[in-house]
Amino acid sequence: MINAAIVGLGRWGQNLVDSIQGKSDKIRVVAGATRTVSKAADYAKRQGFPLYDSYRKVLADPKVDAIIVATPHSQRVEIIGAAAAAGKHVFTEKPLALNKRDGDAIIKTCADRKVTLAVGFNWRFQPALQEIKRMLADGRLGKLLHIEGNFCGPSVYRFGPDHWRLNPEEGPAGGMTGRGVHVVDAMLYLAGKIDTVHAQSLRRVLDYGIDDTTSMLLRFKSGATGYLGTFIATAETWRMQVFGEKGWVEVGDVEHLTTWQMRVCYVDRANLTAHRKPQTVSFPELSTERAELENFAAAIKAKKRLAVAGGDEAHGVAVLEAVLESAKRNATVALA
Repeated sequence: MINAAIVGLGRWGQNLVDSIQGKSDKIRVVAGATRTVSKAADYAKRQGFPLYDSYRKVLADPKVDAIIVATPHSQRVEIIGAAAAAGKHVFTEKPLALNKRDGDAIIKTCADRKVTLAVGFNWRFQPALQEIKRMLADGRLGKLLHIEGNFCGPSVYRFGPDHWRLNPEEGPAGGMTGRGVHVVDAMLYLAGKIDTVHAQSLRRVLDYGIDDTTSMLLRFKSGATGYLGTFIATAETWRMQVFGEKGWVEVGDVEHLTTWQMRVCYVDRANLTAHRKPQTVSFPELSTERAELENFAAAIKAKKRLAVAGGDEAHGVAVLEAVLESAKRNATVALA
């Protein structure tokens, strides 16, 4: 059993704790830290762990093997670095960092200290996404042509102007940092590295806060193309559709934390004028948050590195940085 401390106990931090506490035989939360203890004191008491006002206090606890970081984006690099220096393994929410320099540096720090670093891209544990990857690998979809996706919702309406989530420095390119990076990571999982990005990002609804309308065209190193949109002043929705030469597969709904269904449609070579209806495929229910945290625990036990130099976690940060540069310059940006 890995003993973890949670740093950051807002809505999502509590969701991560709820996914494992009393449910997992691989990882549990034994301590917590949050800036305003009074806001989470009752919750921590119900979950059976002490709560501190500083992450450094949990890092000093010898019973803590690892920390789970669910803080605002800009705070994570400092916390991860301090955890690595203390010899604690780290699971951090996404994105790993807000620029490539910081992302690369923190991966190197964790590698030098021989601690496992994991980033919370829970979509990779969705059975539907794993099946799509198999369909590309075994040829059922044929050559990958294009991936398109969106991840949208009323995020800008949920918080006041002083909330950190509406701070442009915490949410560059609007919905990309909170939502779009999930879709980018899923695309990297299926299609490999991205070669070029052309983005646009605008604030069209509120007179304060972060951009609400962000979209981009992508070109993968494999030659496949992609499109991603994240619009955070509209109703909740998300989808991703993968097009191959033999057919397409699609996932998407309103809720994304449930176990996804998948729709599949193949080309009928014997009747190319037929408009075939897609088939729906269902999968057994699971918690992707518990799956990602148990995968983190297993990697610690096996002394396995997860986020590594040149890996998808680092490349995803580079893509986010390229989106910002492209939107600012109104130009196509090539990734190194």
